Amino acid sequence: MARVLRVARSSSLFGLGSRFYSTSAEVSHASPFLHGGRASRVLAKDRNVQWVFLGCPGVGKGTYASRLSTLLGVPHIATGDLVREELASSGPLSRQLSEIVNQGKLVSDEIIVNLLSKRLEAGEAKGESGFILDGFPRTMRQAEILGDVTDIDLVVNLKLPEEVLVDKCLGRRTCNQCGKGFNVAHINLKGENGKPAISMDPLLPPPQCMSKLITRADDTEEVVKARLRIYNETSQPLEEYYRSKGKLMEFDLPGGIPESWPRLLEALRLDDYEEKQSVAA
Repeated sequence: MARVLRVARSSSLFGLGSRFYSTSAEVSHASPFLHGGRASRVLAKDRNVQWVFLGCPGVGKGTYASRLSTLLGVPHIATGDLVREELASSGPLSRQLSEIVNQGKLVSDEIIVNLLSKRLEAGEAKGESGFILDGFPRTMRQAEILGDVTDIDLVVNLKLPEEVLVDKCLGRRTCNQCGKGFNVAHINLKGENGKPAISMDPLLPPPQCMSKLITRADDTEEVVKARLRIYNETSQPLEEYYRSKGKLMEFDLPGGIPESWPRLLEALRLDDYEEKQSVAA
């Protein structure tokens, strides 16, 4: 089984340790996983899964990255989780992060990549064969810094119409007792101008959580639309960067999880793999 080769210690970038290389990386910039805008059919066990999931706020990056993480047996890494874990620890960056967060400042790219590099090194020590990054990088600068830490094989860009994203964000709810997230929005977008209809059922809480639901303070229509506008402005150069390297796979979500998950597996050429996993289970 091909494994991710992580050698070549480097002290060049912020003292970040290893640069991570994929043994499957081709000499050209074209991704070995993409063929005609879709992933080529390579056995999952032979893949060096070093993937990034991009997409607007509310599109569902975490949901699909987590499902693929379970299916492929590689970690799902969200940089927000890394920051929270470091804050809760007594690590060398915890005090610095605490000061930044308490002052309401943004965590620098250097700190984020430092935490990510440490996480990848720890994963290599445990025998992990890859990773799926959720929502990082977000800017060209972050992508360039990330490129000095690891080789990315595939970038999956999840897409939904803006009106669907707004409704999804406004429908987000969290149980203030168990902490689980839900969504009360019922999406039913009619198809027009050649675009397909999109239907998504709400993700409703169990009865014991119904009276304990809270809404994020920043989940207002004005704030959500502003976040989407900023994301679109900053993501276009990033998408073009990975597209020029032949690593970007655009995926328009056709609906909720029941409709989108099988289509995503097909686009990634993992549909047969999931069937085999189900039989084995």
